[in-house]
Amino acid sequence: MKPQVTPAKRSVSLAIADDIRIRIERGELTAGNPVPTIQKLCEDWGCSVGAAREAHRLLKDQGLVSGGRGKPLAVRVPPRRIVRSSTRHQIEKDLAIRSEEERSQIGTAELETNIAFAELEHSATYDVIEANENLARVFNVGTGTEILQRTYETRLRKGGQRNAWSVSYLPTELIGGNPDYLDSANEPWAGGTQYQLLTLGIELRQIVDEVTSRMPTTVEREEWDMEAGVPILEVRRISIDTEGRVVEVSDAVFPADRTELSFETHLTPWEK
Repeated sequence: MKPQVTPAKRSVSLAIADDIRIRIERGELTAGNPVPTIQKLCEDWGCSVGAAREAHRLLKDQGLVSGGRGKPLAVRVPPRRIVRSSTRHQIEKDLAIRSEEERSQIGTAELETNIAFAELEHSATYDVIEANENLARVFNVGTGTEILQRTYETRLRKGGQRNAWSVSYLPTELIGGNPDYLDSANEPWAGGTQYQLLTLGIELRQIVDEVTSRMPTTVEREEWDMEAGVPILEVRRISIDTEGRVVEVSDAVFPADRTELSFETHLTPWEK
């Protein structure tokens, strides 16, 4: 897209921010390059310190620069991108019926992030909760129904930055006589969620992904090391078995600046 000036009556701050943004979009300033300091902007534009600071803020809000709090402002280095594709569901299903040796060699998280398992630190917390109205509606059960809630978090061993976070829900009545399913010490399971469900005699027929967005909390910005102005993507995965039952629901969050959602749809041919 050709760089464009903001189509509005512009303040000095917006004019400065537009000028720097366009230089970034044209490639005149690249990732890691410093942007003009407040002092430099005041000299070049004959503006006040407040106007120069506001220009810096506008650039940060657009996710174009990073720094501040004692660090010089520079063109933002894009974070490692994660591709979350709908094809992963079939890959995970195929993996579930393979041998333990094959299942343990690769995980779905590695497929998405291209980060080796050894570079990641995993944690899982299990709780049994009562279904609220939201979960009761999705599972088609009564409010108060016992639900196994599993909270998963993955961090990079180097630096400790959060790499993945999700919460899984499953009615405890589906677990039956498999006590292993209630023991967080068995995490991570080789083969992922669909292998876990297989141990309960459950095969999935359909998966629905629902995607919404919102702005992050201050806690999320810190955990994910996000810049100001970057939204969060919320992805709800609804797993439906061959009998048409919703058997598992997973709520995951992803920073929008490092996440690519890829959806593949197979279309039925017209009859000839």
